[in-house]
Amino acid sequence: MTFDFDQGIDRRHSDSLKWHKYRDSDVLPLWVADTDFRSPACVIEAIQKRVAHGVFGYGAPPAGLINTLVSRLATRYQWHIQPEWVVVLPGVVSGLNLAVRAFTEAGQGTVAPTPIYPPFRSAARLANRTQVNFPMQHVENRWLPDLDAAELNGNARLLMLCNPHNPGGTVYTRAELETQLAFAQQHDLLVCSDEIHCDLLLTPGITHIPFASLNDDAAQRSITLLSPSKTFNIAGLGASVAIIPNAALRKRFSQVREGIVPSVDILALVAAEAAWRDGDPWLEAQLTYLRANRDALCATINSLPGLQMVCPEATYLGWIDASGLNLANPTHYFETHGLGFSPGRDFGNDQFVRFNFGCTRATLDEALMRLHRAVEACH
Repeated sequence: MTFDFDQGIDRRHSDSLKWHKYRDSDVLPLWVADTDFRSPACVIEAIQKRVAHGVFGYGAPPAGLINTLVSRLATRYQWHIQPEWVVVLPGVVSGLNLAVRAFTEAGQGTVAPTPIYPPFRSAARLANRTQVNFPMQHVENRWLPDLDAAELNGNARLLMLCNPHNPGGTVYTRAELETQLAFAQQHDLLVCSDEIHCDLLLTPGITHIPFASLNDDAAQRSITLLSPSKTFNIAGLGASVAIIPNAALRKRFSQVREGIVPSVDILALVAAEAAWRDGDPWLEAQLTYLRANRDALCATINSLPGLQMVCPEATYLGWIDASGLNLANPTHYFETHGLGFSPGRDFGNDQFVRFNFGCTRATLDEALMRLHRAVEACH
């Protein structure tokens, strides 16, 4: 079976948030984390079949989706979960916010790395909680957390983990995860682990290890957030899960969710089940394509004066250090040269930009050409 990731699909005049942002200008949208690839045929066909049924009443609990997930985690990650551990959600971001509100109280807070995916930061702020940050540091061409730099005051309750890391692209080894578990044990922290990019592994030999699979202690203090949305480009359909082995934590999480976070759309559930059940051939082809894009991006970035980039082990996101260009606002500067990146300030560092390379090679080649011109103009 072959898949055409070179196919250009016009999203500029669709309902795409990504392309709508620059719809009236010659700026390539390389920001929000969805790709420009058509979703797998298995997903499209499953949705079409469900739509043909013609009745869209309230949906029953998605046993098929949960059973598919249980099997998938056992096969791909040797993580053996129980169906009752799964709480189905309309998005990982809602899971992050629920975790903060369920497991911290007024006067307590969270602990999170910086830079980090913006909802990790806003979840604490929106709940009127504090957040202690520790830096991600550049160590042997990888971004790793400096836990020793976290100055906890005794009020922290929840460690926010992102694995694979967004925006840095690090996939934590077992030893690195065990260090973070020891930190959580030392400070009596629960751990909310966002693992939404776990299927998007780009470096040969890299293995994703779910935090909760380390041992029983890790499982009992964990909330793991997963979704097929990034993997199969179905983010607009909004189906995710929280996996919470500890019954008391699961009950608390569900109580806080009640009456606020709705059930998941029935078409989203159909899409998620089809993706996790039948989408892996498409996924493997996508990974091959993304690896080539990543390698081209890394080679270009690291050849340009004033730019640096650690080659991500996972995701389709490049975290680019533009500090060498001495620009007050790198994001704005690149926009004036037709490049729409995610602003580094949203993640915690003004001098970086995030580049979404989940696009056709033609789009990437055009973006790299514009990047060359932008850097030349800066010098």
